[in-house]
Amino acid sequence: MKKVWITSLTRDEAAVGGLLGLAKRYGLDADGHFWKDDLAHMAWQGPLDTLLAADTSLWVIVGSAKDMAADAVRYGLFLLTVAVQSAKGAGFPIIWIDPEGKIAAVTLPQPLRGALVLNTVAAAGAKMAARANLPLAKTAMEYRLAVHANPGYGVWLEIGPGQGHQWNGVFCGVAGARIDAHGAGPAGSLPQKAVLEYPIKDMKIALGEVQYSAWAIQNALDQGLSYYVRVQGIAQSIVFGPHVQTDEAEAYVLNL
Repeated sequence: MKKVWITSLTRDEAAVGGLLGLAKRYGLDADGHFWKDDLAHMAWQGPLDTLLAADTSLWVIVGSAKDMAADAVRYGLFLLTVAVQSAKGAGFPIIWIDPEGKIAAVTLPQPLRGALVLNTVAAAGAKMAARANLPLAKTAMEYRLAVHANPGYGVWLEIGPGQGHQWNGVFCGVAGARIDAHGAGPAGSLPQKAVLEYPIKDMKIALGEVQYSAWAIQNALDQGLSYYVRVQGIAQSIVFGPHVQTDEAEAYVLNL
């Protein structure tokens, strides 16, 4: 039986209970939780193990525009989504249900913009069944992005080139937050030691009206090597990509 995990941004037990029952009527093993807004204790990681389980085939998020108003909620959802997609792929199916019918996908944190947005719970049953039973789509990405976090060592982003790509240097910048440490090493885990080639701290990058503070190194990266940066505060936008000494640098921007 396909498993569905439901995250509700608002504590409406009746609505969530109805959604759980609807999922089960469509032959889905459904469970879920109420979102806890506590970045300091990294409460966003609470459902991560369940979402990463092999039998979890769909993530359903319930929330309105007002539930998404706080930057801390948006950032927590961003981090959780990146953690899930880095393990299961960007094509892992997500459905967003807004009972008020006002949210558009383009207003969600960038990694969630591929979600199917529904405006009523009533329409969700067949959509959940269909999405949960689809083969997981393989989405080729030009970059890798992952999250490593706990209250002891903080929130680190892992960045690197996608399959078939190589970068001769890398940079990462944040808006609304700051980077205070960086490193490089094997993909998948924070390095204990790192040799950084020509490290740069606190570069200023402007993209339109958004100002970023960025760090960079000249280490060569491939699929087996990554760049790690620790982010302090609540980022509102993140930019990263290969670090080159020209004005035509390729960059990936994720808005939260």
